[in-house]
Amino acid sequence: MIALRQVALQRGTQTLLDSADLTLHNGVKAGIIGANGAGKSSLFKLLLGELGPDQGDIEMSGGQRIAHMAQEVDALDRPIVEYVLDGDLALRQAQSDLLAAREADDAHREAELHGLIETLDGYSAESRAAQLLVGLGFVQADLTRPLSDFSGGWRMRVNLARTLFMPSDLLLLDEPTNHLDLDALLWLEQWLTRYPGTLLLISHDRDFLDAVCDHIVHMHHKTLELYRGNYSRFERTRAEKLALQQAEAAKQQARREEIERFIARFRAQATKAKQAQSRVKMLERMGEIAVAHTDSPFHFSLPAADKTSHPLLVLDQATLGYRSDAGEIAQLEKVNITLLPGSRIGLLGPNGAGKSTLIKSLTGELALLNGKRVPGEHLAIGYFAQHQLEGLDVTTTPFVHVQRLSPTASDQDIRNFLGGFGFKGDDAFGNVATFSGGEKARLALALVAWQKPNLLLLDEPTNHLDLEMREALTEALAGFEGTVILVSHDRHLLRATVDEFWRVADHRVEPFDGDLDDYRVWLKARLEESRRDVRSEKSERQGQQPSGDRKAARKAAAELREKLRPLKKQRDQAEKAMENAQQALEDVEAVLADPALYTDSARKAELTQALAQQAEIKARLDRTEQAWLAAEEALEAMEAELLANENA
Repeated sequence: MIALRQVALQRGTQTLLDSADLTLHNGVKAGIIGANGAGKSSLFKLLLGELGPDQGDIEMSGGQRIAHMAQEVDALDRPIVEYVLDGDLALRQAQSDLLAAREADDAHREAELHGLIETLDGYSAESRAAQLLVGLGFVQADLTRPLSDFSGGWRMRVNLARTLFMPSDLLLLDEPTNHLDLDALLWLEQWLTRYPGTLLLISHDRDFLDAVCDHIVHMHHKTLELYRGNYSRFERTRAEKLALQQAEAAKQQARREEIERFIARFRAQATKAKQAQSRVKMLERMGEIAVAHTDSPFHFSLPAADKTSHPLLVLDQATLGYRSDAGEIAQLEKVNITLLPGSRIGLLGPNGAGKSTLIKSLTGELALLNGKRVPGEHLAIGYFAQHQLEGLDVTTTPFVHVQRLSPTASDQDIRNFLGGFGFKGDDAFGNVATFSGGEKARLALALVAWQKPNLLLLDEPTNHLDLEMREALTEALAGFEGTVILVSHDRHLLRATVDEFWRVADHRVEPFDGDLDDYRVWLKARLEESRRDVRSEKSERQGQQPSGDRKAARKAAAELREKLRPLKKQRDQAEKAMENAQQALEDVEAVLADPALYTDSARKAELTQALAQQAEIKARLDRTEQAWLAAEEALEAMEAELLANENA
């Protein structure tokens, strides 16, 4: 059992909890929700003993094994499967003791330790660790690669696998889905529903919370309020509570009427396609959902451009991919796309299949390897991707960002607009350098919305956003009258905003005839077929291939490993160059963060030089990122070929 009694917690000048009470019984799966900055991560630190309450008591059942994902990832030279196995400290100690007993020729101790390892389920440990990694998106060839081979997002997946592997009675997960695509998220969802211990989960994904949690803890107004049921039930219960307050009831009615108006408008246009009908049902649900968020600080719309083209954009017989010193790397081939006004498309497909590549090619940011890109005369693109957060000018404010886009706009119009994205009052003049990831994501979305696009391209727009902001974005996108192409692992957002899906897989982009439930079935069937093919092919090769052919295959694999070395060197050099460029960018932005640089006329030359350096470094960083990505893609393709040869 976990019990917080009259707990108060203060961080700096901010009071996070004040006389808060909470009791959770063993086996509960509780979602922890609340606005960014409410103190969700600090609550975990209290339970881990990393923070002490300023007043009150925290009681926990004795002997609980707690698993919590570490923020720092070390041991970069370890193969990732070994790094995951290291999470079971008791097993690793038993294995170490067994080696020592063998060296000492202590047969009795060896027998004891074999029994202990069996008790710890140690003889299946490596296969269990491998299953976790494969479930989170790694391929078999990745398992023996060192952690240092992977980017930050993939290292976080390895860290998550290690946490899940740890024997635990209490599992604390803080935003575990942030670095996952939809495929890995669906797998994690199933894993957590089978977890036998107590789970505390911080997440801003409502469908994930619905599927996994049986209780919700709402951090609100410095208190902890426990609700029975999943997130949808929490919304209904909270809406009933808010309706008892007269002012909130009036707001709720206004919000319900607003949602119903655009439902009626959409229903008249909807086709009979399965996904379009799914969206009608989702929009109807949103009328009920909206009333639980009437006190949200976020409420905005996404206006579309006054003019449009028919079609907006065409890709004709296009080959999409990357160019590098190593040559061209094609990800998608024979791509034929005609984007019409009002289309609403969700992109589905396995991680690395090319969803982001497709979006970058549509924007024109990534040149086609072959074929044609034909934009319409009035095409106006609004593009949101995670790297745009790094492109914000950290030396200035949200107000100035918008003012630069529209110098003639009135101050009040800009402030009213930013208020809808949560930058109210003086927050519109806050320094971007001090913003959290969520605040930067809100600002990046605001800048996209201000420009009134007729084609919105959104690549994982909900990362870093809390539940209230996600709901506001969902409503705004549902009412957007332009064309939308969306990549997201947020299924609630997909259901409410898109009318059709495209599947990006096996080097192709093609319509997917179905909804998200059908996609889950397709994924499962694809995984099972892949496993059968691997088993069948390996068995057939082992049974039929002459020994001479097997030797030739092993020789080919050895030669391929030799070819990997220069590519790895190229990838490592690009990564080092990225790190150097990032450090140089931080150095010059530290100079630009000095307010005196902008007011002291004697330092005008210094300011000009610093801004020029910033632009040059950003361009260099972009070039090195492209080189790194091209080398990484080439490595993955060659390692897949190596795995096939080694299985021969």
